[in-house]
Amino acid sequence: MWAGRVLHAALSGASRGRRAQSALAQLHGILEEELESIRRAGTWKSERVITSSQGPHIHVDGAPGGIINFCANNYLGLSSHPEVIQAGLQTLKEFGAGLSSVRFICGTQSIHKDLEAKIARFHQREDAILYPSCFDANTGLFEALLTSEDAVLSDELNHASIIDGIRLCKAHKYRYRHLDMADLEAKLQEAQKHRLRLVATDGAFSMDGDIAPLQEICRLASQYGALVFVDESHATGFLGATGRGTDELLGVMDQVTIINSTLGKALGGASGGYTTGPGALVSLLRQQARPYLFSNSLPPASVGCASKALDLLMESNAIVQSMAAKTLRFRSQMEAAGFTISGANHPICPVMLGDARLALNIADDMLKRGIFVIGFSYPVVPKDKARIRVQISAVHSEEDIDRCVEAFVEVGRLHGALP
Repeated sequence: MWAGRVLHAALSGASRGRRAQSALAQLHGILEEELESIRRAGTWKSERVITSSQGPHIHVDGAPGGIINFCANNYLGLSSHPEVIQAGLQTLKEFGAGLSSVRFICGTQSIHKDLEAKIARFHQREDAILYPSCFDANTGLFEALLTSEDAVLSDELNHASIIDGIRLCKAHKYRYRHLDMADLEAKLQEAQKHRLRLVATDGAFSMDGDIAPLQEICRLASQYGALVFVDESHATGFLGATGRGTDELLGVMDQVTIINSTLGKALGGASGGYTTGPGALVSLLRQQARPYLFSNSLPPASVGCASKALDLLMESNAIVQSMAAKTLRFRSQMEAAGFTISGANHPICPVMLGDARLALNIADDMLKRGIFVIGFSYPVVPKDKARIRVQISAVHSEEDIDRCVEAFVEVGRLHGALP
């Protein structure tokens, strides 16, 4: 009898093992099929390995010599600025590598509070709250602020983090056509039955380089009793006379209720994001925003780098002006050569190509000519809207820009993208 139980257990174990192996084999087949479909569609995203610090000139594994980088969000060139690096090193020495904790337990240092106060002053808001990233700031905001009594109205091309944040909340969801103010007004009229109405938009749209019409959005919000939220990740530090963002650029700083943005692009390029706005809102987020409550504090070195980047920005707007002039130089030369460049007056300069494989092949050939750019295709952008997104930095030289244009013309003709 005892031997029979042992034999039965052994057979049962073997059966479970076979089922586990079968399930694993099934999973492997499903994954390989999905991966192969991505390869066939020409939308496979390879990762190039940079072997140097971030900057206008970099070294890339497998690519000979120096490469000019035209696809980083390093708009002001501060990611490798010596004063920013030194500030990060000093903060690392004084405050350590990390907090090993979330903010409300034992993860709040004086530098976190100082940076939050500096961000609020920079944006001329009451208070600010730090997150590990702006993606976290966006996924934390809507769920904490909006209930089933409320409504959120979102531009259809908002960043994925805004979309995901809105999905998490229980508010009624309205999506208006991209930059279409007539459609937004129609949705606002429909949403009048709800308690709060929040219009959510990117300030500058990262894939297209176009800018939200905030003057009209704020006018409609005022007319229909709504609040305005703007994600300024691709605007903070370089749009507007002093780099405050699209609300400064368009003269509506006093009409935008909530701003989310990042420390990982123009402001030093490390990591971190934030929400800034009414003091009571920030207090609520400290109590209820899940990414804030359940994620480790922003590392001290990132805090130090971002704080110094803000200091440099507030001291002078010379970097901002330099970037604007170089953006105009690139856009005008590319359009004169026959390329279609999406957006306007923004350092995000999407070279529209349509075909995903064409974008991938042109980007690969650009690297062979010493230019680092990346092709964007579905699902990052809509199908048949593939592009190469060129991004201008204040630390690019005019020679860098001219060389990039020359390479595009040469490769474009090679692949039939130009006559």
